[in-house]
Amino acid sequence: MGQVSLSGSPGLNMPQPAELDGGADIGLEGSGGLSFGAVLKNAVESVDAVNNSAGMQVNDLMAGRGGDMSSVMIAVEKADASFQLMMQVRNKIVSAYQDIEKMQF
Repeated sequence: MGQVSLSGSPGLNMPQPAELDGGADIGLEGSGGLSFGAVLKNAVESVDAVNNSAGMQVNDLMAGRGGDMSSVMIAVEKADASFQLMMQVRNKIVSAYQDIEKMQF
């Protein structure tokens, strides 16, 4: 599966548009496309992995097991940027859901 890294979040990978089926087939078994839930799960897992990596680097630095301050700070900033991006995506999803909820059919 080809992955595209979102700018500002090197650990967050999203599928390329060619991998997603169009229309109502997204998320259906046997369609070959990724479901919306699978894409979100992948994004959350990527952010969690970046956060865990930064946490391990901080712990190693604090315990004196090597590493330099600059690489640890870069890892922490990557984790922060990834989390902030995830929160903005979450906010957009909630906003879209609320807009759909307000629609009258």
